[in-house]
Amino acid sequence: MQLIPRYLVKNRATVVADMAGFITEYRPVYSREIQIHQGIDNILEFRVLNADQKPISLTGYTPKLQAFDENKILIIERNGVQLTKNGTDIKGVFSVTITQNDLLNVKGQFLSYNIVLEDSDCVDTLTYTNGYFDASAVMRVNTDSMPILKDSKLVSDFLKVSEDIPYWVTSAVSAEPGINGNEALHSIAIYTNGYIGDVVIQATLDNQISDGTDWANVDTVTLNGNETEPTPINFNGVFNHLRFKATVDPEDTLTKILIRN
Repeated sequence: MQLIPRYLVKNRATVVADMAGFITEYRPVYSREIQIHQGIDNILEFRVLNADQKPISLTGYTPKLQAFDENKILIIERNGVQLTKNGTDIKGVFSVTITQNDLLNVKGQFLSYNIVLEDSDCVDTLTYTNGYFDASAVMRVNTDSMPILKDSKLVSDFLKVSEDIPYWVTSAVSAEPGINGNEALHSIAIYTNGYIGDVVIQATLDNQISDGTDWANVDTVTLNGNETEPTPINFNGVFNHLRFKATVDPEDTLTKILIRN
């Protein structure tokens, strides 16, 4: 048996605030690279010290984290939260949460960040990452720790099929049978703007789509034109391709359909 240890620790960094003069002869180095991960909320802790290496009170201040990408563009700005223990403030210690959404569209890269303390008059006090008066520190966006959701598939191209009993269908989209087991779940969101009629979800097991492809009806959604939110549908089944059939002309009223397999 292989025993592989994992560690549950706080991601804490130390910064220095020049609140009442700075002793430049004593210059400790605290700067270290912070790792943050896509696909999960990242809780970072910071400890603010003065020049004598003592924690300072954050009463009257709002700590702020500002992170910049490689082009020096601000992409994350978050307020810190004073940490407490047994109802009492932990002097000089606050946390910042970088959420999953903050990193959703951020590629893997190194970010520069700083910490400022904003007082009640909106005056900022810059903190330093070490005793050399370096204000900017480094955090790395890690993209391989958590699975990332892929984009939904979009269909909006309805084509009129028949003149006698008219109906409209979309092009076929892959149902991705290779990644789904027997309990394959498909989620659909139908976006409408006053559409009145049925939307039929159709599926096929054919490997190739042609004029002779047999389509089976999986589910039917009846819309009355009063919908103000997207209409969700979930269904199970392993299929090769999906498409959608509208019983009424969908132009300008059936705006789009999103699919996630």
